Amino acid sequence: MTVSSTLHILAADEVLSQLRALRATQPVNYRAFYSSQLGGIVTDPALMVIPFDDHMVHRGHGIFDTAGLVDGKIYDLEAHLDRFLLSAERSKLRLPCSRAEMRDIIIKTTAASGRREGSIRYWLSSGPGSLDLTPAKGAEPGFFVMIFDGLVYPDRWYTKGLKVMTTTYPIKAPLYAITKATNYLPNVLMQMEAKEAGFDNGVFVDAEGNVGESSNMNVAFVTPGRVFVHPRFKNILAGCTSLRLLELARTLVDQGGLAGVEVRDISMAEARRSREMALLGSSVKVAPVVQWDADTIGDGKPGPVSKALLRLLDEDMRSGDRLIPVPY
Repeated sequence: MTVSSTLHILAADEVLSQLRALRATQPVNYRAFYSSQLGGIVTDPALMVIPFDDHMVHRGHGIFDTAGLVDGKIYDLEAHLDRFLLSAERSKLRLPCSRAEMRDIIIKTTAASGRREGSIRYWLSSGPGSLDLTPAKGAEPGFFVMIFDGLVYPDRWYTKGLKVMTTTYPIKAPLYAITKATNYLPNVLMQMEAKEAGFDNGVFVDAEGNVGESSNMNVAFVTPGRVFVHPRFKNILAGCTSLRLLELARTLVDQGGLAGVEVRDISMAEARRSREMALLGSSVKVAPVVQWDADTIGDGKPGPVSKALLRLLDEDMRSGDRLIPVPY
């Protein structure tokens, strides 16, 4: 950033020009953006903005969620909306409209983007109007929807597996962990710490020494007895992908690939002895972990259960019963 000796007061057309110049130097793959504050959809990334005094910006009083877009269909939107509404209630956020209207806005914004593959992220804020702690009097909640190309992870995560570390940052208090709020500072710091130390990601551990979650992903394991185990959702976010994978894993039990499926507390000691470990999430899907701190997980290679779960999830995302066609 260059600061001139004289600061210029910008006119409206100059502001727009500068916003477009910013996007020219920082290319993004944002395809369409709905804003209840603007009252419609924009496709120019320079116009995908919200007021600086929106409480989601300067106080973190907002929530979000993300659904996948696969082959022109939205995957598992109803489950994500269920969680979105629970997060709104826990955050004392007013809804700008009904669930059905929000669902319709999400679908129509997706159609306006023209994208058939990618991600759909949507937010709810308490609105603009002051820099105080509590929402401004008469502030209208903001609802925003973004269609973008999605997060991309290295191929080696799936072919060779990734490495994680036990983070030095404390796990979130339960209320904040189970609410998908926009305040992700602990998550950001954990991932930054991991990358600085030469790892791909980190893992939270609770005060009792039980496994929590990763930065923006859940964690699951396969025990030496071939049981697929996932931490209880009392202190971590109930990942929609994790919940679906717990259902899909039953298929592997029926096929003999797993001996069972369990959701319970998992100590670090037990986790380190597991045959397999994986990160689960809507963008990462199922990514095998082959090293935790200095310990090798299993034989140090992506395991068969992780590969099978990834295949089942991919099939479910393309031909399952949780798909909503987009009317392009």
